[in-house]
Amino acid sequence: MKNKPTTEQPSNYNNLEKMSTLELLSNINAEDKTVPNAIEKVIPTIEKLVDIIYAKMREGGRLFYIGAGTSGRLGVLDASECPPTFGVSDDWVIGLIAGGDSALRKAVEHAEDDSNLAWEDLSTYNISEKDVLVGIAASGTTPYVIGAIEEVKKHNISTGCIVCNENSPLSKVADLSIELIVGPEFVTGSTRMKAGTAQKLVLNMITTSVMIKLGRVEDNKMVHMQLNNKKLVNRGVLMIMDELHIDQNLASELLEKYKSVKNALVNYKSKFV
Repeated sequence: MKNKPTTEQPSNYNNLEKMSTLELLSNINAEDKTVPNAIEKVIPTIEKLVDIIYAKMREGGRLFYIGAGTSGRLGVLDASECPPTFGVSDDWVIGLIAGGDSALRKAVEHAEDDSNLAWEDLSTYNISEKDVLVGIAASGTTPYVIGAIEEVKKHNISTGCIVCNENSPLSKVADLSIELIVGPEFVTGSTRMKAGTAQKLVLNMITTSVMIKLGRVEDNKMVHMQLNNKKLVNRGVLMIMDELHIDQNLASELLEKYKSVKNALVNYKSKFV
């Protein structure tokens, strides 16, 4: 068993079907608690990748995620959350999944096995050396993702990867490899669990840090967030009230007039502060 990659090693637990509900939940939780410790070990590598992405995006470049299955879905999720959270264009962070958007809901048979398809997908976005590509694959062996990294490197595009096995084929071809060694899954080989959780946490770290460095957060507030529902409008009003020390009615008027927290603050301060 020792020669198997970590993501394929047997669970530390046996006879799962005989466990009570409480035992199942407690044991899954015990395994999940190990994930942050695995991430902590590779923060210096995450730091290097964040700084590369920031430098590229500051000069007009973009961040691309590419993956298959759960890993691909996590990349698309993180990319799709950047516009509403940080008020950026939807082409700043782009997530691609093997099999296309239909693969977000249903598995597309053999899509991840095509090492040439990824470059076709990336080419539709005119990816260039201004950009950064991060491959996401728990196993680190997905042909679709490896093919993407290998091809973009021929075009002098910076690359990184997020994997959950040591010394994987993907790690060997990417410029920077974030290896999240979270150990065997509770259900053997089910990388949607700890591996997926670790990947999601790191993706959160990457885009949040980059966006803060790019000025899309001020103090600790999402001043550029899109105001596309009542909850976010109310949050925006509270931000303006707190920052300007004004009442709710005036804050609401400012937000309605200027369409964003940032614009409301800037315009009010330019006139009255």
